Amino acid sequence: MPRRFHDAEELLPPATALKRALAIVYDGLICIAVLLVATWAYTMMAGWITGWDRYEQMAEAGQLSGDPGLTFVLFLVLYLFFAYFWTRIGQTLGMQVWRVRIENLDGTSVSWTQALLRYVTAAAAIFVAMLAGRYIGAVTLLLTIPLLVSLFYPINGLSLTDRASNSVVVALPKEK
Repeated sequence: MPRRFHDAEELLPPATALKRALAIVYDGLICIAVLLVATWAYTMMAGWITGWDRYEQMAEAGQLSGDPGLTFVLFLVLYLFFAYFWTRIGQTLGMQVWRVRIENLDGTSVSWTQALLRYVTAAAAIFVAMLAGRYIGAVTLLLTIPLLVSLFYPINGLSLTDRASNSVVVALPKEK
């Protein structure tokens, strides 16, 4: 059941691009720590399953670089991290610090499906930008920078991820 943050009639202003960017930087640092722990857990599990001697040989031979299993696990862990916070309280830790929240237009929390749409939209845009940079080169900055800016920068109060998930990032008023 969705959590109601405020009355449907109460409208909160959209979060500014600066607040969004600062929350993204803050959450990015937290994500690095989460990914380090997830990678460690995956490595321990993979080493235990395949046998430590065999795993060490595979690592020395370079067979573990670009491991699709690890990539999938890290993608899933980040989705679970963001979706948990977005669906429960509407804010990740970085969003709490900068007083912004993701919610539906009626003031309720987003669903797991909406969180997935937000996450996949952002991941797809970042993936396309990285892929273009890898294969086409620096000239793609002319194309990818506007894409990445539109991903998070609110145009008329809504960013690309907001539009994809039919939700909005709002600025919270200061507590009295």
